Amino acid sequence: MSTEPKPRRAKARDGLFVIGLVGRAGSGKSTVARALAEDGARLIEADRLGHEVTDRDPEVREALAAEYGPDIYLADGALDRPRVAARVFSDRAARARLDALVHPRILERIQAEIDALRRAGFRGVVVIDAALMLEWGLERDCDAVIAVVAPEAAQIERLWRARGWNESEARARLAAQRTNESFAAAADVTLVNQGSADELRRQAKAAVASLEAESTKGTGC
Repeated sequence: MSTEPKPRRAKARDGLFVIGLVGRAGSGKSTVARALAEDGARLIEADRLGHEVTDRDPEVREALAAEYGPDIYLADGALDRPRVAARVFSDRAARARLDALVHPRILERIQAEIDALRRAGFRGVVVIDAALMLEWGLERDCDAVIAVVAPEAAQIERLWRARGWNESEARARLAAQRTNESFAAAADVTLVNQGSADELRRQAKAAVASLEAESTKGTGC
């Protein structure tokens, strides 16, 4: 565990222990998130909230239909994400417009879900899984950050299995993301995913137990 101090939220007595989960695509973050949910953690997934924003927010739908054409929404009302992704991956201006439209709304929903848990009296671990957590500065609203890293070859294989990306597509997407080292440097704990899924789950649960214990030292909690 790193001993280097990092900006985190002020010690709170709201009963929540907020963990930011970061890492590259294909690192195994979803496995970690599911493992922590098994232990009772509440998950807040930026991807899910992003889908809600693009599919249901009237202003966002209107703006995206104006930019990409009305057929950017499929028959079931969902955004044609592969088409949008292909555009913004090669067009920085288009990506900037999309980010400015969607990201503030995702952050609002993340905060709303945390507030709802607090109002409901939930006491325990809250996991925020957000690929752009560090870009958003959201780690400063967490009690701790866990990074999940893996060898690039393993990431590429997982992306092929999960998303159907070929090797060149996966390498291009990974090259556009932060490095494993960058994520690790921003984290309180780094989980190295180079074994079985069961081993990663064990690591994750042990890390959270250690972080929670450390957070209560000297607080009288």
